[in-house]
Amino acid sequence: MIIQPVDYALVVWFTLATLSTAYVAWDQFRNNPEPRVMKWGFILVTLYMGPIGLLLYVLADKEPRPGEHEAFTRPLWKQGVGSTIHCVAGDATGIILAAAVTAALGLPMWVDLIVEYIAGFAFGLFIFQALFMKSMLGGTYWENVRRSFLPEFISMNFMMAGMAPVMSFLMMGRDMRAIEPTQLLFWGVMSLSVIVGFAAAYPANVWMVARGLKHGLMTEHPEKKAQPHKKKHGHQRHGGHTAMASDATTPQLAALSGVSLLLLALGMAAPANWVNLSLSARDVGGLIMPPGMFMDRDTPAEAMRDMAAIHPGLIEASHGLDSRGDKVLEPRIENGVKIYDLETSVIRWSILPNVTVDAYAVNGQVPGPRLHFQQGDRVRINVTNRLHESTTFHWHGLILPNEMDGPAEITQKPIEPGGSYAYEFTAEQSGTYFYHSHDHVDRQQALGLYGALIIDPANPTDELKTDHEYVIQLQEWLMREGLTYPAMPMDGGQPNYFTINGRAYPATDTIRMKVGETLKLRFIGTSNGFIHPMHIHGGPFEVVARDGETLKPSARFLADTVNVGPGQRYDVIWKAQQPGKWLIHCHIGHHTTNNNVEEKGGGGLMVVIEVSPQASTAEH
Repeated sequence: MIIQPVDYALVVWFTLATLSTAYVAWDQFRNNPEPRVMKWGFILVTLYMGPIGLLLYVLADKEPRPGEHEAFTRPLWKQGVGSTIHCVAGDATGIILAAAVTAALGLPMWVDLIVEYIAGFAFGLFIFQALFMKSMLGGTYWENVRRSFLPEFISMNFMMAGMAPVMSFLMMGRDMRAIEPTQLLFWGVMSLSVIVGFAAAYPANVWMVARGLKHGLMTEHPEKKAQPHKKKHGHQRHGGHTAMASDATTPQLAALSGVSLLLLALGMAAPANWVNLSLSARDVGGLIMPPGMFMDRDTPAEAMRDMAAIHPGLIEASHGLDSRGDKVLEPRIENGVKIYDLETSVIRWSILPNVTVDAYAVNGQVPGPRLHFQQGDRVRINVTNRLHESTTFHWHGLILPNEMDGPAEITQKPIEPGGSYAYEFTAEQSGTYFYHSHDHVDRQQALGLYGALIIDPANPTDELKTDHEYVIQLQEWLMREGLTYPAMPMDGGQPNYFTINGRAYPATDTIRMKVGETLKLRFIGTSNGFIHPMHIHGGPFEVVARDGETLKPSARFLADTVNVGPGQRYDVIWKAQQPGKWLIHCHIGHHTTNNNVEEKGGGGLMVVIEVSPQASTAEH
C-alpha cells in the first residue's frame, strides 16, 4: 500500500530493476560468452541492485563486439567487479531469504543478523562457490569448499559489514514497515543494503583477484565448451582461463581476515548503541513513528505501538465537513434503564476543507456522541470495540461502582477487538463531565476516543439557566506527510493542528445571539497533554462551575481567561454586551494556527460569537 512518498520512489526503483534484470538476462543468454554461473550472478545482482547492476554489467562485462569479451574484461577493476558479483549473488541470496524467514518467525533483529550471516555465508560457499564453480575449479566438491573457504569468508565479512548497519538503522528506524517482508519498503532496504555491501566487498575482491585467490570475469569460447579440462604446472584451464595459484602471503591473509572480522563486528554490533535490536517484526513490523521522535536502544515496542501513526489500511469510513461530532445520542429505555450503544472504529475525519486526520471514533464521529441524562437516572452503556487494539471507557469524575470505572487491567479486563462491555450505574451527580478511553490512553484519547457527558440536576431549579448553551471540547492533533500520530508533549509528538468539537477554525461553529442574552459555555479538557488558557473577547464571564460542581454564589468569580487542563471542566456564563463578532480562543498563539499558518485571522482553537441587536439562534 502506498502511504508515504518513499513508496512512489520504490515503485519506480523496482520497475527499473525489473526492466534492468530482464535486459541483462536476455543479453547474457543471447550474446555474452561467459560461464553460466556468471550469467546468473549478474542476473541476480541486477535484480537486487537494479539499474546499478545493469550499469556494472554494461561497463564491465557486456561484450562490446563479437570476439572482444576476453580483452574487454581483462582490466583488474573489471575482474574485481566479476569477483564481487559472484560473491554478492550467492551471499545476498542467502541473506535475503534468511531475513524474510526470520521476520516471519518473529525473531529479534539481533538474531536475524546472525542468521543472515550464517545463511549468506553458507549459500555463497556451498552453492555458488563450491557447487556452481566446480566445473571451472576442478577437483572434488569438498576440495572446492576448502579452497573457497578463506576468500569467501573475507568477502562475506566485508559485505555483511556494509549490509548490517544499513538494515539495522533502516529496519528499526522511523518507518518500521522496513522490517516486514510483506511491505515494499522491506525489499527497498534489502536492495540498498546489497548495494552498500557490494561497495564494501569490492576493494577486497580486487585484491584477491590480483593475488590469485578468486576468479574474476571469464570468457567461455564456443569451440572449447566440449573440451576436457587440462592441467599444466598445477594450473587448470577452462575456456581460456587459467586456474589460480595465489601469491598472497600468510601475514597478508591474516591481516585482511582480521580487518574483515573487525568491520563485521562493528557493523553487526555498533547499531545496538542507537536502536533496539531486541525487537522483531512481530513487535513493531509496519509501524511508522512520527518525524523527529526520539527513539533509542531502550525504547520498548509498547511505546512504539502507542506512538505510531494510524495505518491508513485500517480506515473503515471517511467523513467530510458535513458530518458532525458531539451529536446527542438518544437512548432506548428498557425496564426504566436508559441504554446507550457506543462503538469504536477507525475513520478519516475532516477538520478543515481539504485537511483530514485519521482518528479513533465513537459511533463514527469525533468527538463521540454526547450522552445527556438526568441525575438519578439508571444508565447502561454498551461499548463494542471495533479497533485493532484493546480499549476501555472511563466516566471521568463520576461516582459509580468500581467495576464500572474503566481503567484497563485495574478494574476490568480490556475490551479486546470485537468484544463488548456493559457499563451500568446510577447518576448520582449533575454537571459537566466526559468519557474517554482508559486503555492505551496516551494514544487513544489523543486520537479521538472521548465525548461529552452532561447530567441535568434532579431539581430543574438547581440548573443555572441561560439563553444559549454551547459545549467546547478541546483537542490536539499531529498530522505529517498524510499520516496521523497521537499528539504528545514530547520530542516529535508536538501537535500541529488543534480542534474544538472536531473542527479547526475557520471550520468551527459560529454561535449567534443578541445583545443582552447570556451564553453558558461548558469547557471540557478532552485534550490529552496540553493546557489551554481559554479566553473570551467582549467582556468578562462568570465562572459558575468547576469539574462538574456548581459553585456557591459566594465562590463564583469574574474572569476573561481560564486555564483548561486535561480532564478539567469549567462552566462559565458570558453576557453579550455589544454587537459584533467576539472570539473564544486559546491564548497560546500556536494553538490558534493550522500547521503553523493563520487562515482568515487565525486557526485551531477559535470560535466566533456573532452578536446582533436582533434575536438569533445558536448554531450547534
